Amino acid sequence: MLILAIDTSAVASAALVADDAPESVVASFATEDTRTHAEVLAPGIEKLLAEAGLSGVDVDAVVTGVGPGPFTGLRSGIVTARTLAFVWGKPLYGVMSLDAIALEVAESTGAAAEFIVATDARRKEVYWARYALADAQLPQLLDGPHVGFAADLPELPVYGAGAGLYSDVVKAVPEFSTRQPEALSLGQFALARLAAGEQLPDSTPLYLRESDAQVPGPRKRAL
Repeated sequence: MLILAIDTSAVASAALVADDAPESVVASFATEDTRTHAEVLAPGIEKLLAEAGLSGVDVDAVVTGVGPGPFTGLRSGIVTARTLAFVWGKPLYGVMSLDAIALEVAESTGAAAEFIVATDARRKEVYWARYALADAQLPQLLDGPHVGFAADLPELPVYGAGAGLYSDVVKAVPEFSTRQPEALSLGQFALARLAAGEQLPDSTPLYLRESDAQVPGPRKRAL
C-alpha cells in the first residue's frame, strides 16, 4: 500500500510511505516555516511525486493530519488532502497530528510507560494528549486532545515543541523539545494501523478553538 500523508498542524509537510519500502519511507519533505503552508504544500507534493517517479494513479490512499492546530494552517493541509483524494478517486483518512510525535516517542529508547505530547497552541497555551506505551504496539491514546496552559499538564514526561517552550513548568524531554508533527511519522502511523486492520477516522479537523474570524452582526440603525 502506498500512502500520501499530509500534515500542516505546525509545519507544512508531506510524505510517501509504503509497506514494501525500506522502513516504509519512499520520500518526504517538511518546511521549518509555520506560516507558509498554502504557498509551499502543493508544489512540494508535486515535486515529491515527480522525484519518486509516481503519480496520483499510484497512490492507494491519502492521509491528512487533522490537528489540533491553528485554523488557517490546519485547513490548508486538510483541503489539499480532500482535493487530491477527490480528483484521484482515492480513500481519505484523518489522523490526529499529535500521534506523529507519539509514534517517534514509541520508537525511541527509554520512553516512559505514560507520557504527554504537547505542541504550541500560541496564546501561552499548548495542544496536548496523553499516551501509553505497550510492548510491540503503537502508542495508545489515553486522553485528549486538549488545549490549555502548560502548567496544568499531568505530572508526566512531556515530548514535543510545547514542552520546549514551557520547560520551566513541565517535565520536558530535551531531545524531543523542538519536535513538531510531520507527515512522515503520521503516514507511518496510519500505515501500521491500516495493516493491523484498524479503522481510521475521517478528515474532520480538530480545531479545539473557535476561529478568530467572526461574522459581522447587522448594521445598527442610525437615529
